[in-house]
Amino acid sequence: MAAILIVEDDLTFATMLKTWLGKQGFQISTAGDLSKAHKLLEHQSYDLILSDLRLPEGDGLSLLDWMQKHGLVVPLIVMTSYADVQNAVNAMKQGACDYIAKPVQPAMLLEKIEDALSASSPPLSKRNTDSEETQTSTETHPTFLEGKSEAARQLYNYVALVAPTPLSVLINGASGTGKEYVAHRIHQLSKRADKPFVAIDCGAMLKELAASEFFGHVKGSFTGAVADKTGAFVEANGGTLFLDEVGNLSYDVQVQLLRAIQERKIRPVGSNQEIEVDVRLVCATNENLQQAIARGEFREDLYHRLNEFTLHMPSLKDRGEDILLFANFFLDQANKELERHIVGFDAPASEALLNYAWPGNLRELKNRVKRATLLAQDRLIHKTDLGEFNIINRGEEELPAATPFALHDKNTEKERILQALQTAHHNKARAARLLGIDRKTLYNKIKLYDIPQ
Repeated sequence: MAAILIVEDDLTFATMLKTWLGKQGFQISTAGDLSKAHKLLEHQSYDLILSDLRLPEGDGLSLLDWMQKHGLVVPLIVMTSYADVQNAVNAMKQGACDYIAKPVQPAMLLEKIEDALSASSPPLSKRNTDSEETQTSTETHPTFLEGKSEAARQLYNYVALVAPTPLSVLINGASGTGKEYVAHRIHQLSKRADKPFVAIDCGAMLKELAASEFFGHVKGSFTGAVADKTGAFVEANGGTLFLDEVGNLSYDVQVQLLRAIQERKIRPVGSNQEIEVDVRLVCATNENLQQAIARGEFREDLYHRLNEFTLHMPSLKDRGEDILLFANFFLDQANKELERHIVGFDAPASEALLNYAWPGNLRELKNRVKRATLLAQDRLIHKTDLGEFNIINRGEEELPAATPFALHDKNTEKERILQALQTAHHNKARAARLLGIDRKTLYNKIKLYDIPQ
């Protein structure tokens, strides 16, 4: 039976929590202020602490600081009002394992408690006598954040479900939503984790070199083939092959790819020898492949081969609970990269981040935070440091992709790109949205058609 300490000055709310959690099988103690919490923690072991952020003698941050000074390692979940989410994020940066906004939803609280308890290594609470060991175990620098929102939880539940299977996975989502991270995560949780993970950017691949990129070539097989080349299928043999923006592959290359998948054999360009390969395919696209099939631009048989299981990436605007988490995560990265020491965002900046629709998703948020980190004149980022939010606000209707610009006809691509750039006043991110493609693909096509930048 897990023991939980509730630190809450609202007696009615604390009693309600104690009664409800007691019915869930937990052993509950309560403290109405920091002094009582300190005394309880000094004389009794707890597996988890639920603490209000605002307390009569201080706050949840003070409790975290006290615990760290006393070498007490207990997972702590901060309870806070929605308006104080930024402070809750700061608490997580100081060591809290999670936060939950008031009014507390019982089912969500129970899920967070179970997550915190399962994430704690036994013993769940202990006096740490080795400060060096504590520093080593807690000093981690993750390269990505999965988030705490319901959309994120559902996504990564599916990832955990499909990863151990041999199914090919199609990750569908807008540009900048983190599709490559999800592909990496599938590989890490799969039975192929000790084998290679190879990523191919289909949006940047020239049609003439696609076969060489996928299957390799032998020296002298074509002009410029000055040495043998190992293709992606052989490099990823036994592991995972990630095809990013797979919807950009030409029809001819799709035929070659389908054959390799079906026969599990490839033949390098210019070679007579077939090589057996065993790869798991994970593909990503920001395009509706079923519409591409209807236009005759994507093979339906290949689509079904790639799409044994679909993951839909939520847009950042649909992950409101995660926006400030990601903003602070990117702030930590920017501080390290730019050698700054910014501690967070002030209230107007936090509100602006939460209200913006983020059409460029995580990539746009990361770029804005990095720029703001560089511009900030004091220890906090202010709204003016973030630049203008003049495209779309959350809650407003997004600009739909303008049908006249969409790249349905390859013979008129250059003309449509020029029209979209003119309409977007040469804002390439907006032009890409008008065209229904990602910015990376737009840059490649601008280069392909020699369009002045």
